[in-house]
Amino acid sequence: MSTTKKFAGALLVTALGITTLGACGDGKDEPAAGASGAPKSKTVTLVSHDSFAVSEPVLKEFEQQSGYTVKVLKSGDAGAALNQEILTKGSPRGDVFFGVDNTLLSRALDNGIFTPYEAKGLTEVKPEFVLDGQHRVTPVDSGDICVNYDKQYFADKKLAPPQTLDDLIKPEYKNLLVTENAATSSPGLGFLLASVGKYGDEGWKDYWSKLKANGVEVVDGWEQAYNERFSGSAGGKKAKGDRPLVVSYASSPPVEVLYGEPQPAEAPTGVSTGTCFRQVEFAGLLNGAKNEAGGKALLDFLLSKKFQEDMPLQMFVNPVVKDAKLPELFTKHGVVIDKPENVAPDTIAKNRDQWVKAWSSLVVK
Repeated sequence: MSTTKKFAGALLVTALGITTLGACGDGKDEPAAGASGAPKSKTVTLVSHDSFAVSEPVLKEFEQQSGYTVKVLKSGDAGAALNQEILTKGSPRGDVFFGVDNTLLSRALDNGIFTPYEAKGLTEVKPEFVLDGQHRVTPVDSGDICVNYDKQYFADKKLAPPQTLDDLIKPEYKNLLVTENAATSSPGLGFLLASVGKYGDEGWKDYWSKLKANGVEVVDGWEQAYNERFSGSAGGKKAKGDRPLVVSYASSPPVEVLYGEPQPAEAPTGVSTGTCFRQVEFAGLLNGAKNEAGGKALLDFLLSKKFQEDMPLQMFVNPVVKDAKLPELFTKHGVVIDKPENVAPDTIAKNRDQWVKAWSSLVVK
């Protein structure tokens, strides 16, 4: 998921565990006569992780044009939200689910929680993001999980920041990196998959053995890693974090600029561009949705240029639609990752659990 999306979520959401957020109006259904004369719901419910956000004017325009009122049901992090939908398969809590990414996509598809629907605008999506030929899910955004570095630390030490995965195991970077647990964190899992993509199924374990020997620190989640242990973030500075390298997102530097007090002319953090894993997030029409028509309209909206261009400064992710433009904050302070590591979704599906188990035994225990 995840941005940096998780940083944005921490700032945009006042508290975790929010249940239902009425995006506009009182959220009550407004009956309207359907073709059969039965009441037709005018409320469409989006189930998502806690980091979903859209600006009020953009959402209001959709509601006015479509006639639907949108309710957003936030359900924790991406993994927890997906697990709840699997448990309620066939009797979903909403109409559309947003937030399943390519690391967990197979779990969602194998459990049959989505109804196929080819969203309007899908032909304008970059082909590399369309990972399900049956259109059970619609790609909505992408982001890169990457190591971030504290520019001031490396300038003071007169040390070049690491740029590749290979660099991270060099002696000069000993005891500098903090990462998230691959078993409990989306960016932690993404970083593990970056090593699998780079070194293969036979080589990633040896890499992590060397990384462990070089003093990598593992914490439960992104919030702790980025806002407590990382010395380069605003939160990390306040918490006196002493790790100048952290696994986060390529979009983290623009976030540091946007929320800096005062706002800095340059981002205080940088991105190690050779350490990245490409994350793609999807939305899908839930199997058994009470408002299927509204769900389809909402999926169409998520691919609209209006939403795609609003999304970067709301969730700190990249659009997937070809002609959607990035805001100046991204183009000035962000980086483009030309060659992220990738692992095919079916390969992740076959090996994810055993990779995480082996990683836990090797690195955590």
